[in-house]
Amino acid sequence: MLTLLLIMITSIIMFLASILSKKSFMDREKNSPFECGFDPKSSSRLPFSLRFFLITIIFLIFDVEIVLILPMIIILNFSNIYIWLITSMFFMLILLGGLYYEWNQGMLNWSE
Repeated sequence: MLTLLLIMITSIIMFLASILSKKSFMDREKNSPFECGFDPKSSSRLPFSLRFFLITIIFLIFDVEIVLILPMIIILNFSNIYIWLITSMFFMLILLGGLYYEWNQGMLNWSE
């Protein structure tokens, strides 16, 4: 019953927000950068570097790995050593497989 009430309230709020939101029309002047009334000298939008995106994704993956590895070390004293060893080796195997795949695809070549 409570779930139905929450879904109804959420739906009503989303419906009201879509109706009451300010609609803006896209035109040339609003989409162009403002430079004291003059036409811009160059494009204000720089091309997105896919290399930077891949480096960011790799950083996030290694960051999540650290968050998952640290509790494994803490629970070592409180768990069955056999199950802990199997779980941590399986996790490390997945991580090493991902690292090998990134290396094989050339994502770790920083010099290019």
